[in-house]
Amino acid sequence: MAGRGRASGRGIVALCVLLLVALVGCGGPSGTDSARTQVQRVLDRRAGAVMDRDRAAFVRTGALSWFENLSAVPLAAWSYRVTALRRTGDTATADAELDYRVQGYDRAPVTVGRTLDLSLDAGGRWYVDAERPAEKAAQQLWDQGEVTVVRGAHSLVLGVGQTGETLHSYADLADRAVPAVSDAWGTGWSRQVVVLVPRSVEGMAGLLGSPVSAYRGIAAVTTGETGAPAQAPADRIIVNPDAYGVLGPPGKQVVLTHEATHVATRADTTPATPLWLSEGYADWVGYRGSGRTSRQAAPELAEAVSAGRVPAALPTDEDFGFSGDATGLARAYESGWLACRLIAERWGEVRLGAFYRAVGTHQQRDGAVEDAMRRVLGTTPAEFTARWRAYLLDQLG
Repeated sequence: MAGRGRASGRGIVALCVLLLVALVGCGGPSGTDSARTQVQRVLDRRAGAVMDRDRAAFVRTGALSWFENLSAVPLAAWSYRVTALRRTGDTATADAELDYRVQGYDRAPVTVGRTLDLSLDAGGRWYVDAERPAEKAAQQLWDQGEVTVVRGAHSLVLGVGQTGETLHSYADLADRAVPAVSDAWGTGWSRQVVVLVPRSVEGMAGLLGSPVSAYRGIAAVTTGETGAPAQAPADRIIVNPDAYGVLGPPGKQVVLTHEATHVATRADTTPATPLWLSEGYADWVGYRGSGRTSRQAAPELAEAVSAGRVPAALPTDEDFGFSGDATGLARAYESGWLACRLIAERWGEVRLGAFYRAVGTHQQRDGAVEDAMRRVLGTTPAEFTARWRAYLLDQLG
């Protein structure tokens, strides 16, 4: 019994020692965990330097990089969250989420992926050597150069490689667009827009994280989440200065009003909303009150109808793809515009807006247009399509 007792005691002592070693090994921070914590602290200081506009404090966290490009942008918040760290000796690469808000415009943070290259300095502190958009993430405007900011009555215009005079012209157009949209849609939206004007179409593609070929000939696009709640980042109207610059004053106004309409209707635009309705409505607001005739505003569709090629159906979402077929894309937009113009003329502008909202109350495409047409317009898709085709012949034939 005594022998067994001594053996049992030694086993317990040995087991406790093993457990202690295991706990020490598992409970203490690993080298990567410790480095990640240290990098997070560096990025916290970096974010504070951005908010304080403190150049010296920013440099203490890493290379100056884009810091001065951002100096004119009004910021309400800026923060990083490290999501992954890959360390090799005295160097590391961090993946992080950057959250920022533009003062007076963003009700919630814009979240973008960033990748940071770091190294240890002579004092053993992590230092940011470079920061760039994460793989497959879009650029931010300040990644492209120094940002110039112009404020309008209803707009904030941010540009790179543009003169102040040019940016003021965008603000003037946007300031006319916002009241025009409110007159058609109502005032239950932010009634202010953020416009980004990069140096070229290449800059536009960079801001959208897409190939340049997708946007040649496209004057502007609006980014934002369909069905977005009230507490959401402001949509960004991103301009292609190459395509936009060749438009005359009326065309430029139509484009900005069209894009501002997307901002206004965003909360009521859901996966149930077909592109012929969302793009057609935006064009309808853009051309509303312009005095443009159907043939002037829909030249590509007019040519097809005059040649006897009347579309058999409303355009599909695929018809609005940036596939390089500029003529086909133009006909899709013109078809949607004339469908909305028909509703405004036949049923009234108020019902056109009510129809748009009714479609958006559905969470999926199937049955959404049919239900809204029945409840708001008292018709069916088949009857509406027949009436629309006759309208095209009347307006464009």
